[in-house]
Amino acid sequence: MSPAETTQPSGRERRANARLRELVDEMMASIRAAANVDLWTAEERARYEADMARIMASVRDQALEGGRAPRARLD
Repeated sequence: MSPAETTQPSGRERRANARLRELVDEMMASIRAAANVDLWTAEERARYEADMARIMASVRDQALEGGRAPRARLD
């Protein structure tokens, strides 16, 4: 793989979709707010972390595909 293929998108490209950026910021704020509060059991936390990893993988894949990838089902 060439260096051009492995580089991260620029800050401008990553923020091109304002609605997506807003959604990610909202999710991160919720996670930060709950970080020091025992809102969830260990099992719930593990499930939510797995859900977040799945969602973020889908977001990353769609971003890399320029939004042409099939819509992810979040249910």
